[in-house]
Amino acid sequence: MTETKKLVMVFKNSVGKNVSISIDDPKDNITETEIKTTMELIVEKNIFKKNDYAFVEAVEAKIVTTNTTEYDLVL
Repeated sequence: MTETKKLVMVFKNSVGKNVSISIDDPKDNITETEIKTTMELIVEKNIFKKNDYAFVEAVEAKIVTTNTTEYDLVL
């Protein structure tokens, strides 16, 4: 079984749609303050756009952990 983690950050863009950015393998000791500060900086500096719409608000962030079990189906 393989475990993977992603930091998922959700922003609202200038037309009111939610847009997500995922970061693979965030550091284990990342803090809520670090995430919030980073998201605010992304909005303030207009670092990313999706379909030419700027991110205008940090909405939420979460760490998503996925466990994957692979099966060998070759007989």
